[in-house]
Amino acid sequence: MNKMWGFIFLYILGLNISQATGEDPSTQMYYVKLRIDKNNIERLNNWLPSSLSNPTWKVDEFHPTTTCKDMAGKRQCHCEADHRWTDKVRQSNSKGCAGNTCTFPEKSHTCVSNSTVRLRGSIRIQGPGYHDCLRDENSQEYQSCHTKLLNKIQEVYSTLKGFDFLNITKYSFGSIVADFGVTISKSMSPQDLIQKSENLITALNASLNLETKGVVSLTMPDNPVKYDSQQQLLCTSKEDLGTTAVWRQKKDNKKEYPITNGTEADITFSTRSSTLTLKKISATWEGEYTCVFLQKKTSLDITHSARAVMDVALLPNIFITAVPEFPRCLNIDDVLNVRSKCLIREDNENYTVTWAGPTMEGKITPLKADYSPEEAVHQAEAAVTCHPSDPNLKPEITCTFHNRLNQSRKVSFVFNIIYVGDGFCEAEGDWRETKANFTSVLQCKNADGLRQRKCSIECIWEPEEENCVNNDVSRLLHSAHDVDIGLGSLNENAAYVFDRLRYVTNNSMAINTVSNVKATVEVLDVLSDKQGLRLNGSGVYGFLESSSNLMEKSLEKTWIEKKDYANVSMAETYIHSVEKLMKVSNITANNIQKNIELATCDKKQGSGCTNTAFGVTVDFDSSDNDSVATAGFKELQKYLPQSDEEYEVNSIVVMTTTQKNHSGSVVVKMNFPLIRPRPRNVKIKCVSWDYEKHQWSSRGCEWMGPDDDGHCVCSHLSSFAILMARYPIVLPGMSELTIIGLSISVMSLVITLVIEVIVWRAVVKSSTRYLRHVAQVNISLCLLVADLSFLASFKPENISEIWCKALVMLKHFCYLSMFFWMFCLSSTLLHQAVFLFHKMSKKVYLRFYIILGYACPLLIVLITFIASSGGAEGVYFTKESCWLVYSGFFSGSIYTFIIPVGTIVLVNVISMGVVIMKLLGQPTNAGIPDDRSAAKSVMRTVTLLTPIFGVTWIFGFGVTILDLSSGIAAPVANYAFILLNSFQGLFILLTTYLGDNLTRQALLNHLKKRASVSDSSTTLDSKLSK
Repeated sequence: MNKMWGFIFLYILGLNISQATGEDPSTQMYYVKLRIDKNNIERLNNWLPSSLSNPTWKVDEFHPTTTCKDMAGKRQCHCEADHRWTDKVRQSNSKGCAGNTCTFPEKSHTCVSNSTVRLRGSIRIQGPGYHDCLRDENSQEYQSCHTKLLNKIQEVYSTLKGFDFLNITKYSFGSIVADFGVTISKSMSPQDLIQKSENLITALNASLNLETKGVVSLTMPDNPVKYDSQQQLLCTSKEDLGTTAVWRQKKDNKKEYPITNGTEADITFSTRSSTLTLKKISATWEGEYTCVFLQKKTSLDITHSARAVMDVALLPNIFITAVPEFPRCLNIDDVLNVRSKCLIREDNENYTVTWAGPTMEGKITPLKADYSPEEAVHQAEAAVTCHPSDPNLKPEITCTFHNRLNQSRKVSFVFNIIYVGDGFCEAEGDWRETKANFTSVLQCKNADGLRQRKCSIECIWEPEEENCVNNDVSRLLHSAHDVDIGLGSLNENAAYVFDRLRYVTNNSMAINTVSNVKATVEVLDVLSDKQGLRLNGSGVYGFLESSSNLMEKSLEKTWIEKKDYANVSMAETYIHSVEKLMKVSNITANNIQKNIELATCDKKQGSGCTNTAFGVTVDFDSSDNDSVATAGFKELQKYLPQSDEEYEVNSIVVMTTTQKNHSGSVVVKMNFPLIRPRPRNVKIKCVSWDYEKHQWSSRGCEWMGPDDDGHCVCSHLSSFAILMARYPIVLPGMSELTIIGLSISVMSLVITLVIEVIVWRAVVKSSTRYLRHVAQVNISLCLLVADLSFLASFKPENISEIWCKALVMLKHFCYLSMFFWMFCLSSTLLHQAVFLFHKMSKKVYLRFYIILGYACPLLIVLITFIASSGGAEGVYFTKESCWLVYSGFFSGSIYTFIIPVGTIVLVNVISMGVVIMKLLGQPTNAGIPDDRSAAKSVMRTVTLLTPIFGVTWIFGFGVTILDLSSGIAAPVANYAFILLNSFQGLFILLTTYLGDNLTRQALLNHLKKRASVSDSSTTLDSKLSK
């Protein structure tokens, strides 16, 4: 007798009862299990359909689905053509299934049609008709409501050919929401499904969401797929669905990401199919893929989806090292055991690891691998000889990792042996013995990257180079590179990276190394170069906060690093990245972070636009309408390289950008608060960052002058700052001219005082002349001491602070005293001119002049000294110049000198004018002869003795008021002041003494008298000798 076979048959029964529409009959699937001799199989095809039909229903189709046979207590079943095992069956019996055949220990299962369609629906019903479905499941009301709704849905969907099963799985609130599932064991028309669903919506006054599986199919490459290969996935529908497919991927049951066109993914569309091309397969593309066509109608959404899994045969990144890294030989005959380690990140690939070493001594012995959740370590032992051999045949060991498809990746390690007599560095801390002129390499602990330290040729350890990057930062950098590969939306991916970056950088201690900050800046740099990026909302916030966190003071030392091969500093990379990211950010409001302040405004036609960031006011104007953003950065000015050693940055960095590239001219006016006040005569440059020259450039920017120190105007957009000169402007030749002039003045004043001693008796015959010459002597004496003090303090850096302070006080007193004596002299001449015949009392006026000439200056100096914090440096005097302090207009101790001097010079000029007018207005025969002669002498002397009245010091007001950075007038005033006042002693000698007739005549008489005495003495000596 032939062996009995078991069959499972599938029937599609067409019921004659029209339910839902009154036109289409309902259908129902029935499964029949038969045990029959295999010789009778053919007879079933004729007998079964006719025998099962009756007047109320008939068998439309008859298909065998599963064929089974008994085998030694088990049952082996095979799916017939166009049928398959469900995923649930395969998962529950994974070891017993191979292809379309499964072996079951007891009860067998039924294969399903490849064209089976499953529906999952959620229907929201309006009105009170089905409220009882929310009652307790055991209640009569619930049972009645449930049956009623089930029948209503079944009336509609049972008319789909191949209808198999329907159940309602859940009720929930929101009006009445019922979740249900439908199985159709035959392919169906999507348009037919839409029609039936619309009928259900109308019948129940509801809205419906449906998801189908089986309407579209997903064709995948065979698993596993090759690493680094290109693969295509095809999603198709038998009918035109009137929409295009959407691709998604889910990995490890985590979040599902949309797939878009990117650097590694390319999608082509039609209304019936879509092809996803993955250009470079890696671990990123491993996971479950979903292809979705979405059809939307009024109150109806139908999602047609297909799912499949891609398994990738991976290849690892390998780090190889050895223990010891530099084997050391103690004797030439030694053979050393060494151990090589290959480390990889742990993944799901079951690698086959092989070892090779043709130049190694003896056999390589693989050791047991060491696995942890984070990494896998594969090891092998070998031996090296201590006998020096051919330097081109160094001992080398190679580890090779093979994946399931026999793809491989390998790395090698060369043993640099420390032979007998070779130099090496002794072990130190983590660093083991290292051969001279070689670099030891260690893997970072709990971080990505490597640590390196070189042993110099002199066998001295060089400083360690650490390139360890925080794991979180490393992952973010990897994510930043992948934001545009096509897995997920570019903008959403970037926003996620910035959100994580914000969180990581909030903990400045976790990134407080050069390598971490550099990697974080690289994240900004990578994202700023992504084409098509547009930041909104959380993306903008994350970008600004993370950028601000990088400017924390606690990270200051980490910004000090060498420039890379492209001569670009880390700070320049940072500012350039932020500038590019600001241009693609949708900034709608001001945003203030701890170290970055962002302000925005809309530029309208015909009007300007003003932003303020950290006190810097920026006015923008152009012919175009645009959105203007201004950002101020704290601390950044310290990190951008400054190649001009004569200048230093003296403001925060401010960046101004617009959303559009402006074709016309732009005007950017900025007013910076200076970090340090600008000292007098110190030049300022307004600059912008030049990304081509990698330095600050003043091209296109102009400083508005010393009247408004921080005011800049630029004709382009960029990052701006103010540079201030380290030292005041020094006019050429000023120092030399000053020394020469003062030296000549000192000699001239000494000669003047000598002349005064010689001619004193001859020229002081009247009270007026007496008082005049007393004043002249004191003027010359004070000027002499002041000039000597000036010369003594000419190089302040060479004298101590106490000597500088003493010389400042002496100069302050002597110059003031000189001017007060000048005032006395001008008073004497004014009295003589106005009261021509009035005799002056020498004693009265002399007492008054001494008090005025010495007591008043001394009082001014003492009060100033005491009021200036006891003569404190920076308050009373400056060590840089050994002179009084100028702090601005009417500010500083210098004004205790300027105001008295200015008053006296003004009075002296007025006095000179009155004297000249009076003398010129006198008749020629007026007065007593001697006094008339004196009057003529006074008139002639006044016109010649301008220096002794201090009139030349008027140029000093120009020096004080005009800043050398303001233009040509200031240098002219400075040169005039130096020429006229450094030689003041010479001018006094030439005009006041040698230019005065009485003084000159008296001096000549004295010289003639001494010559006559000398001649008489010579004649007497001659006679005596005879």
